[in-house]
Amino acid sequence: MSRKYVNIPTFAALPAPVYFRYDEFGADTHGPAHRHDWGQLNYTAHGIMHLEIDGQRFVSPPHYAVWVPPDTEHSCYNPQAIVYRSVYLDRALCQALPAKPCTLVISEILKAILGDFARRDVNIPENEADQRLAQVLVDQLCLAPTQTCFLPFARSAGLDGILQALQVAPADNRPLADWAASVHVCERTLARQFLRELGISFGEWRLRLRFLCAIEALEKNLPIQQIAYDLGYSSPSAFIAMFQRHANCTPEQYRRQARTATMPAR
Repeated sequence: MSRKYVNIPTFAALPAPVYFRYDEFGADTHGPAHRHDWGQLNYTAHGIMHLEIDGQRFVSPPHYAVWVPPDTEHSCYNPQAIVYRSVYLDRALCQALPAKPCTLVISEILKAILGDFARRDVNIPENEADQRLAQVLVDQLCLAPTQTCFLPFARSAGLDGILQALQVAPADNRPLADWAASVHVCERTLARQFLRELGISFGEWRLRLRFLCAIEALEKNLPIQQIAYDLGYSSPSAFIAMFQRHANCTPEQYRRQARTATMPAR
């Protein structure tokens, strides 16, 4: 079966120093590898986008965005349908942003501006009010906390095997000591390896994986209680607390927002 590709705008030059793009991508769609002279912020209001940037893999869930510096090759894959937001920034405006691809934490201010512009279908801020909002957005991007990647991937075979096993069975609640025994190292050694290779602990990595799985399950309209148990939680309340920590909303609030999300007419 042939791949389904998303439409990528082609500009000889960026139409404005700050250019906004909005779209909806269906499930199982790909964005072919490409590069351009400007920087690009990739953000999903709903759903999860997987990107490959300069040989690195990134995952972009809601409230997080992936920054692509100018001249950097990147492609994307959308396992499920997503509501997409993107900001193109002129090279001069990228000087205060990271020089390497990374994940940016999207603040409520950034989310509100992106949502407002999307609802009004503003591609180029033209009036003074919108130009001020665009400047606030650029300022906020420069201040946004950075992460190497929301869900880092392992380089070593032993650690990669553990991460792949968790991805197959995210409900696996075995403690770190059991995983260490499975690869014939002590618990402290494995804990240090997680921090050294991934930059986060074993427990944090598993929580982030479960958050991504929860978004996919919510998009499938599964009951909250079933999602909680499928992800290894003993009660829905524990699952809801985890989800709220990452999404700043409850699972049901997220699902309602996804149902009511509308895109401007193109």
